[in-house]
Amino acid sequence: MDGPETSKPSGRTVCNLIVSRPADERLFGGHSGRILWSLALAWATLQTGRFLLSPLLPTIIDTLSITTVTAGLALGGLQLAYALTQYPSGRISDSSSRAALVLPGIGVSIGAFLLVAVTSTYGMFVVATLLVGAGKGLFAIPSRALLSDLFVNRRGQALGIYTAGTDGGGLLAAGVAFVIVGGTTVLATVTPTWRLPFGAIAAALIASGLLYVVWNHEPLRIDRPPVALVRTLRRLFATRRQRGLLLAFSLFYFTIGAWINFLPTYLSDAKELSAPLPQLLFAVVFAVGITIKPVAGALSDRLPRRLVAVTGLMLAAGALGLVITARSVTTIAAAIGLFAVGYKTQFPIIDALVLDTAPDDNLGGDLGAARTFFLAIGALGPVYMGTAAATVGYDRALGGLALCLVVTAAVLCRDMR
Repeated sequence: MDGPETSKPSGRTVCNLIVSRPADERLFGGHSGRILWSLALAWATLQTGRFLLSPLLPTIIDTLSITTVTAGLALGGLQLAYALTQYPSGRISDSSSRAALVLPGIGVSIGAFLLVAVTSTYGMFVVATLLVGAGKGLFAIPSRALLSDLFVNRRGQALGIYTAGTDGGGLLAAGVAFVIVGGTTVLATVTPTWRLPFGAIAAALIASGLLYVVWNHEPLRIDRPPVALVRTLRRLFATRRQRGLLLAFSLFYFTIGAWINFLPTYLSDAKELSAPLPQLLFAVVFAVGITIKPVAGALSDRLPRRLVAVTGLMLAAGALGLVITARSVTTIAAAIGLFAVGYKTQFPIIDALVLDTAPDDNLGGDLGAARTFFLAIGALGPVYMGTAAATVGYDRALGGLALCLVVTAAVLCRDMR
């Protein structure tokens, strides 16, 4: 059964020093609380920069003279780079210190967003997006694995707070995009361009990295671990239930990759909403997520995780159908909000399901390999959406995504005890 009873009540040993015990699982204050919130802040900053690309995509497309198809390829490349760095970063963090991978992830991301800020050609944009994905991948698994070290009985709740950083970042990104697309003057003297906020993201990452350095207790040590990829994959694919989990959440990430990258463009082109309405409706997704993720994570610590996941998936599938048929702005906003409730529920549960069954000496490796599988397939989502929108239209493309959610729920139901 999925849930807290399957968690392993042990800490991770680094230099013969126990990093965490269940009794130390403080969400606020103490070493565990400070690390949780410093990682959540860094993740929120990374995600702010990442999600700025979506509401600004119509403007970027116009500025660089590209198409939805080429834009989709660039964003798909971002997701693929994010996917391919998951396993090596997680595996190295299992034998080294987690901090030794967290900080390089922040460093690569700083360089990536600086490059976005000065990009003037499609080629530069592709390189910048690939670096954004790589930086996120270096950071994502060691930071999650570190939280798994620090939290056992409250793992779902801690991951819920951490992943809510995605929504805090997305909400901020939507607000920044509103200012830029609306042409609002800042301080009555400067009219911002779409490049301007990416430099600010780089500066904020420097600040959050310094905060983590001050609070971190782990040594900065990198060892060369055995790759162990074959052993990890055998364990992940060992049973039908685990194979079903990988299939289900791969379809889920495919759906979300397509949805989140093109939502503002869809609202502008298919629903014919003028700026800044698409940017405001984009913010609804994250306003919901910042609340629902900690709640979903805490709920999954008390109920079977798959049951919570399936409930959210069915809600999301129905809401996506409502998005397609909605005509008024109020109905569209309500449908997007319901969809967000359903799909944002999944993120802390996905990580917790993998971590619950991973061995202590390969937490990062198992999570990294699983997320590489999820995200590599998810990288096709933006490519699918950009291509399908140009050929069969947005509504049919979204109908295909709703079907993916139903299949995801069906697979999880099949394997639920």
